[in-house]
Amino acid sequence: MTTLFLILIGIIILMCIWLNNVSARIGIPTLLGFIVLGILFGNNGLVPLHFEDYDFAKETCTVALIFIMFYGGFGTRWEAARPIVREATLLASVGVIITAGLTGLFCHFALRWGWAESFLLGSVVSSTDAASVFSILRFRKLGLKNNTAPMLEMESGSNDPFAYMLTALMLSIMTGNATGPGIFRMLFAQLAFGAGCGVGIAKLASFILERVRIKGQGYNSLFILSVAILSYAIPDLIGGNGYLSSYIVGMILGNTDFPGKKALVNFFDGITGLMQVLIFFLLGLLARPLLLHRAILPALAIFVFMLLIARPLAVTGILTPFRKYALRQQLLVSFVGLRGAASIVFAIMAMTDSPLVENDIFNIVFCIVLISISLQGSLIPWVAGRLDMVDAEADVMKTFNDYSEGTQMQFSSIDITPGGNWDSKKVMDLELPGNVLLALVLRNGERLIPRGDTLLMAGDKVIMVTKTFEDTETYLVEKTVKKGGKRDGQTISQISGDGLVLLVRRGDQQIIPSGDTRLHAGDNLVILNVTH
Repeated sequence: MTTLFLILIGIIILMCIWLNNVSARIGIPTLLGFIVLGILFGNNGLVPLHFEDYDFAKETCTVALIFIMFYGGFGTRWEAARPIVREATLLASVGVIITAGLTGLFCHFALRWGWAESFLLGSVVSSTDAASVFSILRFRKLGLKNNTAPMLEMESGSNDPFAYMLTALMLSIMTGNATGPGIFRMLFAQLAFGAGCGVGIAKLASFILERVRIKGQGYNSLFILSVAILSYAIPDLIGGNGYLSSYIVGMILGNTDFPGKKALVNFFDGITGLMQVLIFFLLGLLARPLLLHRAILPALAIFVFMLLIARPLAVTGILTPFRKYALRQQLLVSFVGLRGAASIVFAIMAMTDSPLVENDIFNIVFCIVLISISLQGSLIPWVAGRLDMVDAEADVMKTFNDYSEGTQMQFSSIDITPGGNWDSKKVMDLELPGNVLLALVLRNGERLIPRGDTLLMAGDKVIMVTKTFEDTETYLVEKTVKKGGKRDGQTISQISGDGLVLLVRRGDQQIIPSGDTRLHAGDNLVILNVTH
């Protein structure tokens, strides 16, 4: 049974990867595919798994959301976010409260729901989805004018804790566990302990990373992984907002320099991607397609109200007083208010923690998320273009922490040989391409900064700077020349079908080959290949 279960998990993950590639080609948000996949494996799907454990789903999604929140902070580049930190913070806090309040009023007066349940639904769907926003901006390389991209990234990455706080407050009121002083204490503890623990844990982790060298490849990733978990668990244990703490810890560590940080960004990118797959797949599993006809009309009404009224009023009410954001920019910020992973987790909380819910909140939220991701997510590039908010010169990757100025250039070296083309030539006389710069000359143990009149001499090692080339379609392979094989005794010009041989390792020698370089058995070849 275990073997069959593992096979099923492997197949599901492979299908998710396939869906990611398909969605990239046709322009549909990837997370939508994960929901559809969950429906296919749901109770009414083609391969029914008969999963109905909301408590298990809640605990699983809570853990998954920790990493999504942590990475939301870790991936945000403070240098890009600093100019808009006030606006983004207000959107993530006051904007969430306004959105939740207006949506709650709509549910009560338009849909005739009870007061508590109306504001519970408003709280559940009040935050925007960082994963979807990050994914669309990255994949479409959507550079936006007037610091709009970092504003959207910081808002969507930091507003989930406030939505969680409102959801927990409404659940407490509905179960009769809230009093006036109790509500005040709860809100104070959520903010104070959450923020305080976040700063404290981040500072301690930064101190350890700077002072202690973690030995063993990959163990620094495990260290940050444990920090991410503790950043939620410790404040949650004492009544603080664990999600707020996770975001703060991620933000501080993501903007702290320490060894292996670039690899950690890629590591958490993979972990967060897996958590998104898990949450949206569970959403599809728990959804009941046969019952969606009852939920689709109220969900559509709520979605339209939030898209056209609640979210625009919240955004314009906050950004207009700053007097530096045009209406078209405010409309774009409003439109990019996607609902996603957090809303799913909070909807599951509402189903498990409150026995007084009369409406099918989970399936309603399911429909809202489905419509939001499929409609809004697909139209964001088009809307940005129609509002003239696309900046073709802006590099949106500079707003994320996996962008580094250093990754845009690389160093290479050339040995000056006697009688060679560069021997006894001045730097100014070299015919160099415009994107190549001579950075350093190593001569008899000395390091010389070259100038135009610097004379190069035989025996010098010249260090050059060129622009880095990164391409997922190009890769390196290594092959060994076998004795009696087709390459043994052949020159580089005589072999074909192997790509470009960049380097020949022969014993202790490393040979940059030319067309007449003859290969011998035991040679190790570094070959550049291109995906077809």
